[in-house]
Amino acid sequence: MADGAALAEEAAGLDAADPLRAKRDAFTLDDTIYLDGNSLGALPRAVPPRLADVVAREWGELRIRSWEESGWWTAPERIGDRVGRLVGAAPGQVVVGDSTSVNVFKAVVAAVRIAQERGAHRDQILVDEATFPTDGYIAESAARMTGCTVRPVAAGDVPTAAGARTAVALVNHVDYRTGRRHDLPGTTAAVHAAGALVVWDLCHSAGALPVGLDAHGVDLAVGCTYKYLNGGPGAPAYLYVAQAHQPRFDSPLPGWNSHADPFGMASAYTPADGAVRGRVGTPDILSMLALEAALEVWDDVTIDDVRAKSLALTDFFLRCVETYVPAGHVRSITPTAHAERGSQVALRCVASGKAGEVMAELVRRGVVGDFRRPDVLRFGFTPLYTGFAEVERAARVLADVLTEG
Repeated sequence: MADGAALAEEAAGLDAADPLRAKRDAFTLDDTIYLDGNSLGALPRAVPPRLADVVAREWGELRIRSWEESGWWTAPERIGDRVGRLVGAAPGQVVVGDSTSVNVFKAVVAAVRIAQERGAHRDQILVDEATFPTDGYIAESAARMTGCTVRPVAAGDVPTAAGARTAVALVNHVDYRTGRRHDLPGTTAAVHAAGALVVWDLCHSAGALPVGLDAHGVDLAVGCTYKYLNGGPGAPAYLYVAQAHQPRFDSPLPGWNSHADPFGMASAYTPADGAVRGRVGTPDILSMLALEAALEVWDDVTIDDVRAKSLALTDFFLRCVETYVPAGHVRSITPTAHAERGSQVALRCVASGKAGEVMAELVRRGVVGDFRRPDVLRFGFTPLYTGFAEVERAARVLADVLTEG
């Protein structure tokens, strides 16, 4: 296993030179090789004491006063700005709250309404045909409400599919199955050239790679915070509304929290200015403040450094798999080109019906990824806490499981 010894030595050298290596200590981890941060990020150590203080002091002692004295009321925008820094959005354009599904609904309906102000003929919603199912379900519901039809197309074909009838395109930045990264700048420009708007789903890119929402003129975007942002299970999602669209953002869920005078209790709805229009009801304070504490790990980190390590980790893993796993067992369906890759590697099991068993055995041996039916093994690489030595060991264990089976 000369090649294996060389890879193990290389991994040690890469870990020693890693500028992000100290960040691992900011998380609660053990000897498990955790490669599922693209489903649920690890627990940042700052979260438990912060939550304990929120429960015992802010809620337990200050009670109702905490809406003002502890900053609860402004948390959705304050934390939104922290997320915004990681996705390339200037302050005042991101609000945290609700789930990704709810925010997709708000974004798509509002985008259709803006587009239809330009012409009633805009009656199509383009949807990435390989999208995460919820996005498709929501798009269908939004279409029924707005008199539109849904047209599924391959994400790469959205630029040529957008036309005079297009109201909005709903596209995933990174495909959740394959890890393929789609062309956000080019797609956005093409959709705009057709006179339509675009909503980007950033669930598998925020905290893993640069997005550049402002720089690329994105209209609206949504995303979750429990993956690469490590906000915890069920952590609130976020909604980006570009400043240029905020005056015309007509939410289909006009809750009291987005009213211009929420405590005026007026019977007529008057929307607030800015990103606050994206709010609906009372913020989920406990999970929101857990997210705020989790985001502290990003204070001295640049997304460019994270992206560089992400690419290095996934490159290295693919090399290790190629070296250790005999030909004919798995095939990568993740693009090799850096411009087309997110921060995960998806391997298709060649043996029919075996992928679920393979992943279950990997987990039993201390390598945690996940399985997507019918035959895909997904491995997510979170640069803040994943090391190269772990990646090398994971590939070795995968090879053992596949050859023993």
